[in-house]
Amino acid sequence: MKRNRHLLVISLLLTFLLIATGCANDETKSETDDSKEVNLYTSRHYETDDVLFDKFTEDTGIDVNIIKGESDELIERISREGEATEADLFFTADAGRLHRAKTDDLLQSVESDTINENIPENLRDKDNQWFGLTKRARAIVYATDRVDPSELSTYEALTDEKWNEKVLIRSSSNIYNQSLLASLIELNGKEQAKVWAKGIVENMAREPQGGDRDQAKAIAAGIGDLAVINTYYFGNMLNSEDPEEVKVAENLSIFFPNQDTTGTHINVSGLGVTKHAKNKENAIKLIEFLSSEEAQGQFAETNYEYPVNPEVEPSELLKSWGEFKEQDINLTILGENNPDAVMIFNEVDWK
Repeated sequence: MKRNRHLLVISLLLTFLLIATGCANDETKSETDDSKEVNLYTSRHYETDDVLFDKFTEDTGIDVNIIKGESDELIERISREGEATEADLFFTADAGRLHRAKTDDLLQSVESDTINENIPENLRDKDNQWFGLTKRARAIVYATDRVDPSELSTYEALTDEKWNEKVLIRSSSNIYNQSLLASLIELNGKEQAKVWAKGIVENMAREPQGGDRDQAKAIAAGIGDLAVINTYYFGNMLNSEDPEEVKVAENLSIFFPNQDTTGTHINVSGLGVTKHAKNKENAIKLIEFLSSEEAQGQFAETNYEYPVNPEVEPSELLKSWGEFKEQDINLTILGENNPDAVMIFNEVDWK
């Protein structure tokens, strides 16, 4: 009887060990599977990005699973999903939106010497919760047959009476304009920023409508003489498959304001690791890759964006526009000053 009891105990122990080993193997398998993927929520829709993600997978064996959507919708989705979110990375345009994701407690800090070497301090969040990957300047484009570039100087000068009913610009709900005003708040103070916003409203050629490309097209249509747009859009219009867009862009020229004062406003497309990322290490690897010289060169050459990596030169088209002085501020401030910018827009009745 005793011998049978011993055999039963041994049998039970062996069964327990087999079950435990099986669970361990399943857990290891799960970890191994996770280590071969990274889930990216992105508002960007560029072929350049897809090519780079494929190259990252080829180099590392890590699959990049992509969910695309509008920026605010993705922020809301990540928030709603909470700890259950599949998102490891959030990728979008404008430091203001990235700051919004941070203040909504959707991102986490990341430490990487490689990222810090590739991306200058002013182009990443001061707490390392998001990182700029591409730059675009918010510059002035003007009709070459109606505007002498010697008449142009600063953003502030666009409020001069000579530009009455000649300025085209997007609505106040546009994050690019909110970030531009946020930068002017930082550099000039809230009162002067409000004076500027009011002056622009008084000089608008029409109530704001459409995107940056639409402002350029309105110049061609004779509605206004100049517009404030992102350089990225101008580059894409010059190389558009739509001959009408090319024709519009070829009759415009670009001017970088505030070169003798505070510099031209810049912004970024950037990304951050989500708070509940399941594949954090892979997410960091993807940021390191996208900020590398190889990837940055691709962004610059095919998407007309300025590289953030100081070791990479802009594309030939961007070089042809000339070098320019940038605003000397950390882009974190664009998000921090956003509420004040929105308030000023409302106060001056910028539609």
